Amino acid sequence: MSEALWVLLLGSLLGFELIGKVPPTLHTPLMSGANAISGITLLAALALIAQAPTPPLQLVGAVALGFALFNVVGGFLVTDRMLAMFRRRGTP
Repeated sequence: MSEALWVLLLGSLLGFELIGKVPPTLHTPLMSGANAISGITLLAALALIAQAPTPPLQLVGAVALGFALFNVVGGFLVTDRMLAMFRRRGTP
């Protein structure tokens, strides 16, 4: 258990440090990659719901599915809005 907390802490610090150094021009591709990872989380949540032997575990899977879905949809909406800033005014 202690090792898992260390991995979580070090991974969080590393992720924070790496994301902080990303230039603004790369934020949109980075967000698209994060959306793909959240898509994998959606599949994992669906597998958890399908394999859960008890209703509380199915509830945990449903909550994970809801959060992952919220993240994917929100990420694509933000990405679309960011890309719209680069369109010409006459182009739909």
